[in-house]
Amino acid sequence: MIERQANRLVVTVPMVTANARALLAAGSAGLQPGTCVVDLGRVAEADSSALAVMLGWLRTATTVRAELRFAAVPSGVASLAELYGVAELLPLA
Repeated sequence: MIERQANRLVVTVPMVTANARALLAAGSAGLQPGTCVVDLGRVAEADSSALAVMLGWLRTATTVRAELRFAAVPSGVASLAELYGVAELLPLA
């Protein structure tokens, strides 16, 4: 689901509604103080729940004093973020 590679969390499953709760929990559990990059390059499918998960990770990052950045955000997710007016909330690596 999520693989740790040094200071990177690599998402390996679709970011869709069916996986959202588990992704939120797994990503939140993987956050540690310091800089962390969440790599979405292996996400083959995503829907609007991906944004909810990403925003949830950002909220958790604040509580654990992690600086979170997103890499390889799927174009569909980036488009949804623009549409919903939250793109500026998602720090990119």
